[in-house]
Order: sequence, then structure tokens, then C-alpha cells
Amino acid sequence: MKDFGYIRVAAASPRVKVADVEFNRDRTCELIDKAVEQEVSLLVFPELGISGYTCGDLFGTSTLVEKSEAALRQVCEHTAGKPITVVVGAPVRYNDKLYNCAVIMYGGQIKGIVPKIYLPTYNEFYEARWFASGADFLSGNVHSEKLGGVTISPNLLFEAGGACFAIEICEDLWTPLPPSSFHSVAGAQLIVNLSASNEVLLKHTYRKNLVCEQSAHTLTGYIYCSSNYGESTQDLVYGGSSLIYENGTLMAEMERFTSDSQMIVADLDVEKLSILRQKQSSFFYITPDGTKACTYAQLYTRVACGPSAPTDFGKAFFRYIEPHPFVPAGSPVDMRERCQEVFNIQVQGLCSRLEHLNMKNAVIGISGGLDSTLALLVTVRAFDRLGLSRKGILGVTMPGLGTSERTRSNADDLMEALGISSKQISVVPAVEQHFRDIGHDPSVIDATYENSQARERTQILMDLANQTGGLVVGTGDLSELALGWCTYNGDHMSMYAVNASVPKTLVRSLCSWAGESGIVAAKTGERDIRDILADIVATPISPELTPAKDGEIAQLTEDLVGPYELHDFFLYHFFRFGASPEKILFLSGKAFGDKYSEEVRKHWLTHFFRRFFGQQFKRSCLPDGPKVGSVSLSPRGDWRMPSDAQWKLFGL
Repeated sequence: MKDFGYIRVAAASPRVKVADVEFNRDRTCELIDKAVEQEVSLLVFPELGISGYTCGDLFGTSTLVEKSEAALRQVCEHTAGKPITVVVGAPVRYNDKLYNCAVIMYGGQIKGIVPKIYLPTYNEFYEARWFASGADFLSGNVHSEKLGGVTISPNLLFEAGGACFAIEICEDLWTPLPPSSFHSVAGAQLIVNLSASNEVLLKHTYRKNLVCEQSAHTLTGYIYCSSNYGESTQDLVYGGSSLIYENGTLMAEMERFTSDSQMIVADLDVEKLSILRQKQSSFFYITPDGTKACTYAQLYTRVACGPSAPTDFGKAFFRYIEPHPFVPAGSPVDMRERCQEVFNIQVQGLCSRLEHLNMKNAVIGISGGLDSTLALLVTVRAFDRLGLSRKGILGVTMPGLGTSERTRSNADDLMEALGISSKQISVVPAVEQHFRDIGHDPSVIDATYENSQARERTQILMDLANQTGGLVVGTGDLSELALGWCTYNGDHMSMYAVNASVPKTLVRSLCSWAGESGIVAAKTGERDIRDILADIVATPISPELTPAKDGEIAQLTEDLVGPYELHDFFLYHFFRFGASPEKILFLSGKAFGDKYSEEVRKHWLTHFFRRFFGQQFKRSCLPDGPKVGSVSLSPRGDWRMPSDAQWKLFGL
């Protein structure tokens, strides 16, 4: 199976016995075998895991060091014939000094040795009593040495399959300028940290924050593996805190305070990390004066380990794929906070625009659908914040040839509940006259039939804005812009588009949250605003441009262009990470499971790319609107694309 740029990694924290190198060797080999069974390509063990971290002055004995070196060779021999790169912690002697090292193995060979640079000698730590610093290899022109034909240096980059990784050891991460910062700009996509981090109150939270932030700063996958049960508890306790992060996102976390050996596994997306680095132009500068990473990278030596394990990511996938990446996730508190943040960005943008233009009036088309509901809530909140009367907001319902009773009723009730000014203007007479003027047969329900209504509605809103000295607030959302599901110079146009970077799945969530939170207070009305918003959220999505049937909605958007949850998923992975159609199809299967067959997902993915490319001309002339998330299609901001670009390269 194609790997799509993924590599399977693991952090293994075996039960240890202090100074019992044979016991530790055997537990290490057992976990290597377990990792091979799970098709892991890169396996990381804790700091000084062969000897035990808490050996103290025993590190000054030749017996412990020699036995550790012998056990290390045996572990290395155990990797022979196995398609896995293994990183083990052990004491290593060189030039009459002892170093706290990570030893990298593949196929029965030691590929490199990385010594720890920063040795903690404060509070409960005394490492400088026993070990020399890896900075010995960074002085002057000396950046590496050979130990038995193997390179020993902190500045090593290891290539395992399609991934490049580097090493730092425990305290290295806790310093103002961690080595991983330099490793990453030199080319490391993954950072491996062998650690022996003891547990004290609240340290685990701080440690997680460190790993999270460093993986985000360096745009890396970060595998942090710490010592487990069996280290000496004479004064300290080691809980086996092991973590795997990817660009600030927690991928796997080991259960702490157990008495058994443990291993966590994650599938990291190296391709995604590479794309993010490629797009972030400032990533490869390491000093403010413009020194580039390529200058520093010359100090590194690249070491080839071997190919990745033949991993079947289709069979097992150690990675959660969120089916609704735009929708706030997490605890109820987190979700509320994120909805509030998005809403506040929209409100702030509109407040600033109204104040800049010295406008005290706004005009907005209200359909009874999701988009116009969110735009109205934003507008009302903006007027409240600016101390303006809600009566300065003119909500306009414009029944057309397909308007249903349900949406008309919800639109009227919502405006009444919010206490804004309202007006109803049917577009039917004007559209019928227009049909006669251009010679269109009204029985022919085509693009002309539909778009004539949308353009008439926009004309009404613009002219009312001129009459009232107001601003036309746009209602169209990001998903519609991506698909071009809007009428050019119709609902495509406004004077400020508050929903322009809010996808449909998020619009729905924001409307639900607004009802539950009461963020916009009701003023009047017979129906409770929460009931109105709940019914709007439950209403099928439709532009209502074709005749209703028995007063009910006949035209369902998702029957025509496909499920919005799929299109939002496609947009997110294509825009944010430059994922290929094949990879997006694979991920959508993992995200949605059996909800959509592969044939259905493939059909709508092809449809997405065809429309996304074919409708770029609409996005090339968008009105202003605030960016609220990581995806925006504004031609003045995040997305520049020629309108005549061909889509077939992205076909399946």
C-alpha cells in the first residue's frame, strides 16, 4: 500500500532494574519485537535505558560501563534483519570521558551516536558528576569524531525511509535554545528525545506544554520517551511519561505510574510537515539578520539508516482523522471558547468597518437559512457593541419562485425576536418581467431561472443600502466560495462579507452555539429565539431557487453539489497541507468510515476539484471579509490562483 508520506513511530518505556543491564537488555529486545509486529519504522527508548538512569556513582565503575556496552552490542545484533530503526540510551566512553548517549541502530549495525549536550546539575540532578557534555564535539572545527568507525556527534541527521530525524536528550529540551531548534532548520522532520524525567506535582503539565510548543515551533513530529517503573525511588519517582506530538497536536500519550513495560505508537505525516515548511517562508532563517539555515546545516552529517518498514496503513492506522476539521472540538468548555473566538473575530471585523465608514445602518438579506442567520447574529452583536440601535439593521426577506413557508416563517420570527427593522419585497414580479425582457421561458428551470432571482435580490439590497446610507452585509460562506456555489455578481457580492472564511459545517455549529449560549439577546417576539435557531439548524440547506412542492423545500443543495461535510474535509486537507487527491480519498475513508462508500467519496472529490478550479474567477473578485481560521480563499490574502488553471491533474 502507498504510504502517503506517513511513518509509523513508537516510544517504548520498558520496566527496568537499576544496573541490571541483562534484564534491561532483554526487556528492550522484547519491545523491539513487539514494535516489528506492529510495523513500526522508528522506535525510541528512554535515556540511559540500558543501564538505568539512577545508577549514580556506579557510572564511575568500569564494570557497569563495560557491561552496558556489551548489552548495547547485543541489542544491536537483535535488530539484524529487521526493518526498523531503533534509538537506545546508554553510557558511552570516549577519550577517557563518559557521555550520556543515544545510540542509533538499524539492521544489526550502529549507525551513529549522539551525546547529550546540556547536563543538569541543579536541585535533584547531578549529571555533570558522571558525564561530559556533547558540546565537546562542537568546539572549534570539531563537530564529530569516530568511535569504532561510528560517528559520534550531536549534529547528526538520520534518514529512515522517507523521514529525517535528529536527537536531543532530556535536559536539552528544557534550555532556552534547544538543539532541536537547530536540528529542524537543518532538515530534521522528526525529533527524538530520550528522557529520564521524574514526576513532581504539575511537572507533567509543564512537560507536555514544552513538547507541544517545541513540535509546533519546529514544525516537527516529536517523540518523547521517558523512564518508567524500576528506576530508583530512593528520592524520586519516574512515571514513564512518554508523548508523541506532531506540529503541536498530541498524537499519543503513555499511561503513567504503571509497573509494566509500555509502548505507544503513532503514524506521523512527514509529507504534511514538509509542505508546511515549504509554505512558511520564515522557517529557514535562524537569525534576524537573515542567516539562512543552509549555512548552519553544513555543520551536520547525514546518516542513512535504512528503508521504512513495509507498513499497511490501510489495515491499521495509529492516527485519528477528524471528519469535521473546521468544527471546534474538545471539551464543552473548549468548544464554547472556540465558537466565541470565531464569533468575536467576525464581530470585530464588522465593527471596525462600520466605524471606519461612519455608518449607523446595515442591510442584510434574511432567508431563514444558516448563512444569513449567522450574518444577522454577527451584525446585531456588532451594533450592540458600538452602541447603535438595532433598528438601524434592515433585514430584508425576498420571497422568490422557490421560497418555502418554513424558511419564510423562521426569517420573520428571527428578525422580530432580535428587534431589528424588517421589510419584505417579493422578487417574483421583477424576475417575471426580466424573463419577458430577455425572452426566457419561465417553464425552463435552468441557470438563468435561478440566477435571475439571486441577482435581483442583490440589486434590491444594494439599492436599499443607498437609500438608507447603510452597508450591505454579505452572507455567503467559505464552502460556497470553494465550490463556486453562488451567483456571480448576485449573492457572490456584498459590501462586507462576514462569513467569507467560515465553512458551512462551522456555520451550523456557530448557529447552534449562539442559541445555546444566548450570546445575542432577544428583544421581542412570540417564539423563543433558541427554538427559532434550533429549527434553522435543522432545516435542509437550499438556495430555494426552484419551485417549492406543496410549500416545502424542493431543491436540496447537498443533492446537487454533494455533502458539505465531505467538501469541507476535502478543502481543509487540500488547502492546508497540499494533500494529493489520492491521499485525501484515503483520509476521508479513515475519517468517515462506512458513512460514505469509496465510490461516493471519489465521485464528490472529483466534483470538488472540478468546481474548485472552474469557479476560481468568482474568488478573484471577492468583497472584503475577516479571516477567522486557517483557511481563507481571499485573493488578497491566502489564495492566489489563475482562473484558467486546469483541474485534470487533480482527477482520480
